[in-house]
Amino acid sequence: MKHIALATTLLAALSAPAFAESDALLIGMATAQTGGLAPYDSPVVAGIRVAVDELNAAGGIGGNIMIELIEKDVRSDAAQTVIAVQELVDAGVSAIVLPCDADPALGAAGIVDQAGIPAISTCASSPTLPLIGGDYVFANFPGDNVQATVSAVWAFEQGLGNAYIIYSPDSQYTTMPLYFADVMKALGGTVLGEDTYTIGQPEFSAIATRIAALSPAPDVIMTSAYEPDFPSLLKALRAAGVTAQVIGSDGIDSPTTFSLGDVAEGVVFTTAGHPTPGSALETFNALFLAETGSASDTVFNAVGYDLIKVLEAAVLAAGTTEPKALRDAIAGLEGVQGATSLITYKGTDGMPVREVSLIRVTGGERELVGQPAPQMDLIPAPRMQ
Repeated sequence: MKHIALATTLLAALSAPAFAESDALLIGMATAQTGGLAPYDSPVVAGIRVAVDELNAAGGIGGNIMIELIEKDVRSDAAQTVIAVQELVDAGVSAIVLPCDADPALGAAGIVDQAGIPAISTCASSPTLPLIGGDYVFANFPGDNVQATVSAVWAFEQGLGNAYIIYSPDSQYTTMPLYFADVMKALGGTVLGEDTYTIGQPEFSAIATRIAALSPAPDVIMTSAYEPDFPSLLKALRAAGVTAQVIGSDGIDSPTTFSLGDVAEGVVFTTAGHPTPGSALETFNALFLAETGSASDTVFNAVGYDLIKVLEAAVLAAGTTEPKALRDAIAGLEGVQGATSLITYKGTDGMPVREVSLIRVTGGERELVGQPAPQMDLIPAPRMQ
């Protein structure tokens, strides 16, 4: 079986103290397998299982630390997330996996902090997550402010300097366009206006009509709307005759987007990786197909694999599965080779430093636009809500 190895920067971890034969890494999974977050958490969990099976087949972490999963469906509900996390704490887990959204993850932050157990969200990208959540809460995805910086710089460099943003105040994630606006203004571009929406609202014709009436018309519209809102919004914009470049975010990196046909043609979005020839992600996709019998159709499978590689690296660095030691080890990780990119937590506040890919929808397929490093001086500070 082909493995995706840890980066050479972690070789020093091999000198960590020897593990007891009875050691095991017990991971609690408080994820959304049903409800609105399921399109994201479910593929992440599939990737987690591939990583766990791969490590356990090789004898476990370091050759003898087997991984055990305790899984609970939080049903995309913040209150249920709190209940599930407390049950996992009571079960004695060493690490906890939280849902793919900052809001339910933050609801459980006080529990993991009090218990002293590190918790990592599957794919929440709000840079406020670890700031509000505390020292035991980590993210596992490029931050919203980083993604917005990459997409705004790309748009400006394409001559798309007149922007319009559409966001929802209902969640941390859906305010990403505010970061995009900050960067666009810093570059010298113009933000012509903004609209807000309610997550799950039935139609977007009023917003589309307002944008269609603008003079001058926007060159680019940025939103972090996701399913089912993004398809409805995009269809409304095109039906109203709005031809501006639409930029989205990782929430639309899903099969639904690529099944929309002509209406989605040319949409650009940021996400966590792309399988270029010879890349670790290409290797992972082959592994996923071999292990599951199905091709990976979303980067979120690989993001789940990455999460386990982070925990593997932390166990090796700490030389133990004791929760506080794992937390400290995660905070010091540098250059962990994941399926999507190298991952670093050292010197951060809990948001990982990792690659951002720009993808264009072309003929119902992913076309790589680029994988630029974000301009660090342009990245906006986290917006605390």
